[in-house]
Amino acid sequence: MSTEVFVWWFLLCAVSAANVLALTYSARVLRQKQTVIPADVYASRRLQLFLSAGYVLGCAYRSALPVFDVQRICLFDTWLSSVLVGRSVATVAELCFVTQWALLMREISQVTQSRPARLAALSVVPLIVVAETCSWYSVLTTSNIGHVVEESLWGLAAALLVASLLSLWPRANARLKPMLLAMGLTGIAYVAFMFLVDVPMYWSRWLADEASGRHYLSLGQGLLDTSGRWVVSQQWQVWKTEVLWMSLYFSIAVWLSIAFVHTPALQRQKNGAVIALA
Repeated sequence: MSTEVFVWWFLLCAVSAANVLALTYSARVLRQKQTVIPADVYASRRLQLFLSAGYVLGCAYRSALPVFDVQRICLFDTWLSSVLVGRSVATVAELCFVTQWALLMREISQVTQSRPARLAALSVVPLIVVAETCSWYSVLTTSNIGHVVEESLWGLAAALLVASLLSLWPRANARLKPMLLAMGLTGIAYVAFMFLVDVPMYWSRWLADEASGRHYLSLGQGLLDTSGRWVVSQQWQVWKTEVLWMSLYFSIAVWLSIAFVHTPALQRQKNGAVIALA
């Protein structure tokens, strides 16, 4: 393994281990709050914790065994690194993550009594189900056009989340605004990254494949290929195009997932202001 790849992989694993510890600590903190917060709030945050566990553990798995899906490239020679296994883990983890978004957006829509916010909350999970379908299409056929659609839908879903957070800003009290600002800026950065970096990257890959006359697999051929073929590479030249998005995805996105567990309950007052409870 090249030095650069080893350092990157080691850091991914170290961050993932810290994330698992943070999730464990979050579970402990939530249990301690059980007797001091309303039952419905505790139930909601407990669901957020379970969903976050799915995402945190899924990202930890993918950090330990990174896979370059379309090219069938992995770091280690094991069936656990097969694209079929890795993509399945990713699908479950990502659906957990976006469900966390939907739950937070629903709470915001309820407290703001906003019909557009409610529709946005209802739409993000179906959007990502379509995105995951497009991802599987690309992974199985090796055509990157599915990834273009997938990443565009993730960017759109994140934009809806940011819009929900912004809709709360004018009514939020001083205690809420730092959290909204942090989440909003993170969301804006994510949307910018998706549409300025990630989507163009996959689009350029698809154009290059089209120009070279690449032969794509059928869905059946792709299923066999992803389950039984993987190419081991531990060279920086191969992995360097994936380092940025994987590093951000397995760190900042995971931290956001854990943060959802600790979002305060929202309450609308008679004057229309929104305050944060415990």
